[in-house]
Amino acid sequence: MGKRKNEVIKVIPLGGVGEIGKNMTVIEVDQEIFVVDTGLMFPENEMLGIDIVIPDITYLVENKERVKGIFLTHGHEDAIGALGYILKKIKAPVYGSKLTIALAKMRLREENVKEEVKYYTVHSDSRLRFNGVDVTFFRTTHSIPDSLGVAIHTSEGAIVHTGEFKFDQAAKGLYEPDIGKMAQLGQNGVFMLLSDSTEAERPGHTTSEAVIANQLSDAFHSAKGRIIVASFASNIVRIQQVFDAAYQNGRKVAVSGKSMQRVNDIAIKLGYLNVQDDILISLQEISEYPDHQIVILTTGVQGEPIEALQKMAKGTNKLVKIKKGDSVLITATPSPGLEILLAKTVDLLYRSGANVLTGKRKVHVSGHGFQEDLKFMLNLMKPRYFVPVQGEYRMLKAHAKLAVQVGMSLDNIVIPDKGDVIEYKNEKLRVTSKVPAGNVLIDGIGVGDVGNIVLRDRKLLSQDGIFIVVITLSKKEKRIVSGPEIISRGFVYVRESEKLMEQSTQLITEIVEKNMAGESFEWSSIKQDVRDQLNAFLFEKTKRRPMILPIIMEV
Repeated sequence: MGKRKNEVIKVIPLGGVGEIGKNMTVIEVDQEIFVVDTGLMFPENEMLGIDIVIPDITYLVENKERVKGIFLTHGHEDAIGALGYILKKIKAPVYGSKLTIALAKMRLREENVKEEVKYYTVHSDSRLRFNGVDVTFFRTTHSIPDSLGVAIHTSEGAIVHTGEFKFDQAAKGLYEPDIGKMAQLGQNGVFMLLSDSTEAERPGHTTSEAVIANQLSDAFHSAKGRIIVASFASNIVRIQQVFDAAYQNGRKVAVSGKSMQRVNDIAIKLGYLNVQDDILISLQEISEYPDHQIVILTTGVQGEPIEALQKMAKGTNKLVKIKKGDSVLITATPSPGLEILLAKTVDLLYRSGANVLTGKRKVHVSGHGFQEDLKFMLNLMKPRYFVPVQGEYRMLKAHAKLAVQVGMSLDNIVIPDKGDVIEYKNEKLRVTSKVPAGNVLIDGIGVGDVGNIVLRDRKLLSQDGIFIVVITLSKKEKRIVSGPEIISRGFVYVRESEKLMEQSTQLITEIVEKNMAGESFEWSSIKQDVRDQLNAFLFEKTKRRPMILPIIMEV
């Protein structure tokens, strides 16, 4: 434990609050900065064309000399997905459990990150010593094994970050939580608890994985044809249950999706996934077996299984097409914004002749604790201060209410926003300032080069299309040499709107000739006049506002 008194204690959530995913918390003790998780988030509906979203790390880049380490709580995308982007800007050692580090290395290889990175494997008995601060860990139960909570010990007590967790009385082996260590932390004094809020609105306890295992086995037993299971690539507890159910029911398993295949290979190699002999076959081999002996385990891009299922239902997946008699089990909760896609996909699956079992049987359960689990964590830790993290604002608010129910004072609870500097000063914890925080959008290989203006333009283009005006002028002779030529995309069907095009051409000609009639004229003023007057004219005629792009050339 740190013996000297820590002068500065700050907690800054850079992501994972007011949203689902993108988990990242900065914990500052004196001059040392500890980063917990570096997650990504899948784009929301209005983020057109965006691949993934990562946290804004401006504050960390400005203070990179003080970053002592990046601590990963588990191997899901929302905890490790942004690591490669962050390590390109900050040189810091990475700490995590054996499986988490293996999955992080895999991601960095896929992203072709060349930086020299020091990895340190930790476990629940590890204790790391920094200047005046110790860091310890404890095992938690989640949908991926080797999940850890992190405790940063200060002179005021421990700052505990739970990571993502639930309590499952049937959890054994790789998934068994360190309840004793959690209780011990509480006995020794927890200064501040940062706890997962994802399921804070749902009453009761999270359903046990043992129930899901039985339901899956029953579903496999009753299905007559092929079984197609959609799951997140890193939901290893579910993947293990699929292998077990397949073995119990005499079926072979073929894995579809590169991300699923890579995660499986790592988990099997490290002993986190137990696969019986000869149960795994390739997708090319499924035609060699009768349908009632086949299970296809699938995921999609970035581990998102819904899109992969949709491709199978539409017949655009080269190796697997949904056919009559197939049973489909969706063992994943769609990412925020993908609920409509899920509903449409289920509809497509039924149209293709499949039997979708998800609604009839409980084949999926959350990896996050419900209200009673969250109360149990609060009671174990007995924190002086509480900061709910990892959830949308309503979830953080619901978690704060649970803390009050177990006896905490509202004065000792801080519901944070991204970038809030939560500082302990003069025996009080409060938000004292703000650092830059928000979304950095990744589109292809571009990092952060798509901002709000580009997104606004994409939205405009998607709504009313584009109207391009090309015109060639002679500045010397003050006359139009050629054009105006009009190119329209996504606005109106030109062949059926000839009158509108003629009127637009006439209007543009008048605007340009009027501008050139004066003593002097500027290209910019002609362009602005074309935009303004054409915009008003087109809206009057069509009630649409396309993006107008005047292109003026000179001979």
